[in-house]
Amino acid sequence: MRPRRAFAGDVAEIACDESGSEGENLIGANTDVFAHAGVRLTVAEAAGCVAELRERIRSPALEYKANHLLRSKNRAALVWLLGPSGPLPGAASVLLADKALFVAGKVVDLLVDEVPYPECLTRRPDARALALHRDGMRTHGAAGWTEFLRSFTDLLRTSPRHEGTSSAEFFARAGQFARARPHVEELRAELLANPKLVPPLDPLMPALVDTVAHWRPAAVVHDEQQSLTPERLDLLLGPGRDLRFVDSRADPRVQVADFLAGVARRIAEDHLHGHGDAELTGLLQPYVLPASVWAAALLRP
Repeated sequence: MRPRRAFAGDVAEIACDESGSEGENLIGANTDVFAHAGVRLTVAEAAGCVAELRERIRSPALEYKANHLLRSKNRAALVWLLGPSGPLPGAASVLLADKALFVAGKVVDLLVDEVPYPECLTRRPDARALALHRDGMRTHGAAGWTEFLRSFTDLLRTSPRHEGTSSAEFFARAGQFARARPHVEELRAELLANPKLVPPLDPLMPALVDTVAHWRPAAVVHDEQQSLTPERLDLLLGPGRDLRFVDSRADPRVQVADFLAGVARRIAEDHLHGHGDAELTGLLQPYVLPASVWAAALLRP
C-alpha cells in the first residue's frame, strides 16, 4: 500500500477541472450535482496515471473521459484510481455541490439576510438553508419546491440570451420575502450593468476559491473556462494570482482532474438520488472538501 502524502498545505502548483458546470442554469438542468477537482501531481505522475488507466481499460478512444471509468466493465480501474494503491490519496481533492441546496443557500443570503455584493459570492449554506430546503420539499412537494428555486434562479440570471423572471412576477408569488425586493432589484441592476461581475449563482466561482484555499498553491492550471475571466479571477482570488488555462488534452494533470471531477459527480449524484454505490462512495469520501455544499454526512471526510 502506498503511503499517504501530506494533504493540503502550501504547494507549488495544482491542476483543476470541473464536471456538471452549467453556469447559472442550476435547476432543471442536465445535472443535479456540480464537482470541482484539484490535483497535485507532477506532469510525469499524471502521465503515468493516464497510461495506467489506458492499460487497464484498453479502449481505442483517443481521449479518455470519466464515462470510460464509470462503465461496469471498468470498475476495477476506477477502484484503483480512487483507492489506496492509486496515485490520488493525499494528492487530490473534490468540492461537491448539491445544486438545489446551493440555491437554497442563496435564498437565505439574498432574501433573508440581504447580504451585500460581493460578500454573497462565497457564503456557504448554513443550517437555515438546509432546513428551508427540507421544509420546502415537505410543504410544497418536489415539483412545487423545484419551481420556486427555478423562479429564484431566473430572477438573478443576467445572460442577454435569457429573459428571466421579473422582480414583480417573483415577489407576487413569494410575498413572504417582499422586504428583500429592493435589495434584489439593486443587485440585479448591478449585475446587468456590468457583465464582468461574478454571478452569485455560478457554483464554479466559490468552488475555485475553496480549492485554492485548501491547497494554497503558488500557481493553478485549469481547464479552459470562458466564465473565469481575468476581472472575475481578480475579484475572487485577488490580483496577481498565477492561474493559466489549458486544454485538458494538453496537460495530463488536468486530464486526471477531469477524471476525478467526472466520477465524483456521478457517484455523488447517484447517492443524492438514493441509489448510491457504497464502495465507490466510501472511496470518494476522503477526497471531499468540508466546504462542499452537501447535506449527507456520508460524503464528508
